[in-house]
Amino acid sequence: MAKAITPFPPDEVPRPAAGLAWDYPSGFRIEAHAHRKAQLVYASSGVMTVRTEHGTWVVPPQRAVWVPGGVEHEILMSGRVEMRTIYLLDGAAPGLPEHCSVVSVSPLLRELLLRVVELPQPYPEHGPEARLVDVLLDELRTTPVAPLHLPRPADPRLLRVVDGLEADPADARDLGGWARSAGASPRTLARLFQRETGMSFGTWRQQLRLQRSLERLASGESVTSVALSLGYDSPSAFIAMFRRSTGETPGRYFDDGARG
Repeated sequence: MAKAITPFPPDEVPRPAAGLAWDYPSGFRIEAHAHRKAQLVYASSGVMTVRTEHGTWVVPPQRAVWVPGGVEHEILMSGRVEMRTIYLLDGAAPGLPEHCSVVSVSPLLRELLLRVVELPQPYPEHGPEARLVDVLLDELRTTPVAPLHLPRPADPRLLRVVDGLEADPADARDLGGWARSAGASPRTLARLFQRETGMSFGTWRQQLRLQRSLERLASGESVTSVALSLGYDSPSAFIAMFRRSTGETPGRYFDDGARG
C-alpha cells in the first residue's frame, strides 16, 4: 500500500485544498469514519463504493464522490484502487452539493486532481501551486452530478425489501411478491418507494444491479458471469441495460475510465 503524500492529517492543512494518495488492494474496506473537511474522493483506477446511512454511491474511474464535512462514510474497493483524495476548507468551493453526490470527472479535472495531490503540504500561499488549486476549485464548481446514487429508505417496510434485494440482486419478485414479507400492500410499497427514494421500485432495483455490476466488472468478472448473477436472461439484456444507464457498453465504459 502506498504512503500518503501529505505528511500530516489533511484536516489540519491551512490551505483551501490538501491532497492524499493511497493505493488499495481489491476488497479492502475503509471502516466508517468522518472528516471535519469536505472531500472529493477519486480513483484513477479501480472502483470505489461509498456508503453512508443515507445511501450508496459507486465511483468508477471517470467519476468522483463528493462527501461534505462531518458525514460518516465507509469505502469498499473493487479491483486495485489508486485513490486520490482532495480535502477542502469550508467555503473553498461554494455551490457544491450539500449532500454526498457522484460528480463527473473531465480529462481536465482528472489532471488537476492528480497534480494537486502531488503538491507539498502546505503549499505556498502565493505562487503557481495556489493558482493551480484555484483552477481546480473553478472546475469543481461547474462539474455535473452523475446519477449513480442508490438512496436508502427509512421506512421499515421498505427496508425489508431493499435488504432482501441487496442480499440477492437477482431476486425477480415484483412488489406483489414482496408484499407479505414487507407487511404492506403492493400499492403502499410503490407509493413509499417513490416518496422515500424518488424512484420507482423497478428503477431502484435496476440502479442496485448497475452498482453491483460496476463493482464486479472492476474486480475482473466477465460480462456473462455478471449478467447471469444479477438475474438477466442473457448478456445482451444486461449490456442493453448498462448502455441505457451509462450511454456506453461495459467494455467501452471501463476503457474510457482507464484512458481518463
